Amino acid sequence: QVQLVESGGGWVQPGGSLRLSCAGSGWTDSRNTMAWFRQAPGKEREFVAALRWSGGNRETRYANSVKGRFTISRDSAKNTVYLQMSSLQPADTAVYYCAAVLLALNAGSMANPQFYDYWGEGTQVTVSS
Repeated sequence: QVQLVESGGGWVQPGGSLRLSCAGSGWTDSRNTMAWFRQAPGKEREFVAALRWSGGNRETRYANSVKGRFTISRDSAKNTVYLQMSSLQPADTAVYYCAAVLLALNAGSMANPQFYDYWGEGTQVTVSS
C-alpha cells in the first residue's frame, strides 16, 4: 500500500527558510511523479512544484509564485522528495501536501492534482512575524 508522510512544517519569520520532506513507501517502480501542493484557508488547493522521474531522467516544474525561491529534489534511495523553501513570505502560509503517481506524467499534467493518486495528510507552514 502506497503511503506518503510529510514532515518539516512549522513557523518561520518572513524571509526565512524551511525544508519539507515527503517519505514515500509501498512501491518499487522507478517511474513516478511526486509533487507538492498547498492550500491556504479559504482558498483552493494550488500547485507548488513537481518532479518527474523516469529511467534516470528527471524533470521539474514550479508554480510562477515560487520560482527562484523553492527547490524540489529527490533522494531515490529513500523514495523521498524534498521541498526547500527560501525567502518565505506570509502568502506562503498554507497546509502543504505531498502527492504521487506511479507514472511519468507529461509536462502539461504535472501541475494538475487530478492526475495524482496518492496524497499525504499535509504539514502546516506558517510565515509570520
